Amino acid sequence: MRDHLPPGLPPDPFAGDPSDPSAALDELEPGQPLDLQERLAVEEDLADLAVYEALLADRGIRGLVVSCEDCKQDHYHDWDMLRANLLQLLVDGTVRPHEPAYDPTPEAYVTWDYCRGYADASMNEALHGGDGFDS
Repeated sequence: MRDHLPPGLPPDPFAGDPSDPSAALDELEPGQPLDLQERLAVEEDLADLAVYEALLADRGIRGLVVSCEDCKQDHYHDWDMLRANLLQLLVDGTVRPHEPAYDPTPEAYVTWDYCRGYADASMNEALHGGDGFDS
């Protein structure tokens, strides 16, 4: 059982249950600590995520959509779940299983690339004013 769970995750329904069906997962797939480069990348993602949420949440964007290479479907992740997943990676090198967004509204989610572009445009506008383009 993991002692350090990041905020934003729902409570474990099997916490303290000796017959927890997921207990075997920790033994089969132990987390590997991140190396320095991986750790820095996750910390950068956390910092970027904070900026993206600050810029987009008030505009009705609930989080990010990620196209899954394994199942070829889009997965919708709210800001809190993304943050919790990244923090969990820092703690023990794993991402806990989680429930997908229930009946998501696809237009309320954007890609990492969209967020990067939006943040860059916002920064450019803040630096140069007006329409965000250099004269």
